[in-house]
Amino acid sequence: MARSSRQSKILELISLYEIETQDDLVSRLASGGFDVTQATISRDIKELGLIKIQSNETGKYKYAVSDAPSQTSNKYIFMLKESVISFRTLQNNVLVKTLKGLAGSVCSIFDKLNIDNVLGIVYGIDTVLLLLQNESDAEYCVRKIDSILNC
Repeated sequence: MARSSRQSKILELISLYEIETQDDLVSRLASGGFDVTQATISRDIKELGLIKIQSNETGKYKYAVSDAPSQTSNKYIFMLKESVISFRTLQNNVLVKTLKGLAGSVCSIFDKLNIDNVLGIVYGIDTVLLLLQNESDAEYCVRKIDSILNC
């Protein structure tokens, strides 16, 4: 499968589960139909800029997306461009349609982008809903997403 799909799935998995090792990640990906080696995962981890942080629940270390700005932001934008099908305002919200199964990854990326005035983000299988205070904030958000996707 394509690298961008695999890396989107990795972002989704680390947002849903406490992935402690590369082997854990290989196993989770295999369950999702991705046949990869540990070496491939190692490269993906480096490209995505993943770090290990201590879990609040278990105290064990798990993979996470770094909050530090880095070259990975271009990778996120590329993944958004590959994953987002459409987006539009819906009163004071923004509705984003994604390829099936990638909404979680898109949600994580939007969260990392810290778009102004977004109060919260929820997602399903192929839909992301960005919650905003009012219609003007929603329109600003759509313009921001458009500028990110069309840069």
